[in-house]
Amino acid sequence: MAISAKLVKELRDKTGAGLMDCKKALVKNDGDLDKAVDWLREKGVSQAEKKASRVAAEGMAEVKVDGNKAIIFELNCETDFVAKNDNFKALVNKIGDALIKTDKKDTESALAVEVDAKKLQDLLLEQTTTIGEKLTFRRYTMIEKTADQIFGSYVHMGGSIASLVVLNEGDKETARNIAMHIAASNPIYISRDDISDEYIEHEKKVLTNQALNENAESDKPKPENIIEKMVIGRLNKNFKEICLLSQPYVKNPDENVKNYLKSQGASIALFKRLAVGEDIEKKEENFAEEVRKQSS
Repeated sequence: MAISAKLVKELRDKTGAGLMDCKKALVKNDGDLDKAVDWLREKGVSQAEKKASRVAAEGMAEVKVDGNKAIIFELNCETDFVAKNDNFKALVNKIGDALIKTDKKDTESALAVEVDAKKLQDLLLEQTTTIGEKLTFRRYTMIEKTADQIFGSYVHMGGSIASLVVLNEGDKETARNIAMHIAASNPIYISRDDISDEYIEHEKKVLTNQALNENAESDKPKPENIIEKMVIGRLNKNFKEICLLSQPYVKNPDENVKNYLKSQGASIALFKRLAVGEDIEKKEENFAEEVRKQSS
């Protein structure tokens, strides 16, 4: 049967697929638009699966707050070009708006939430085909606070880093300032009290071996008691860098975060920070080699 250009355009607008694919889908399904959409989705599943081996290390981190509930999540794509695209940003916002209305607390359960009348995992598969890049809903956390606690959030550089904090008392400005500090300084723990004994012993062992190796290569080896003091000093320095309360406050390095919070009549209950692509091994691209391959 003859397929009109108008029908092809309608299918393309609906699915984002290429013109030739849309026409082929309509021909195979006798002009039935809904069946053509399904046919393209089935075809798209195959295409999306081929993209599964690609590394999705770019993207956006986002925070949404609604009353006593907040969410923080990361959606990944393959390239910075897509991450900065308005359609991708709109997708992140749409996902956030849907998830903040649910009670889902972890990544796995969030993938079953409906976004645009589709399960999130199905929507991402569909968008993978449309956009042409692997999309991964990588990390998600929902946090609830009490009525007297305060949320603070901050999103840096269009979503490259997002942070969420819960303060006991204080005010919204203080909470946002702490969220900004967390984004900038990347603490791992709130205080030394939160660090496990196992972690401390591990770090102490590593630093001791490091100091002993340095000492063995030194022209003037230090006595054992000095080595021990060196290790303790380095250990304390490490803890100061990774514990939020002991870090120099980013807006006033002359005081630490603990003293800043005290001056504002606040204390911290918890925090969460996401940096896009952290802990993902990114594939190193040789641009010149890629151009050579495409032109040969």
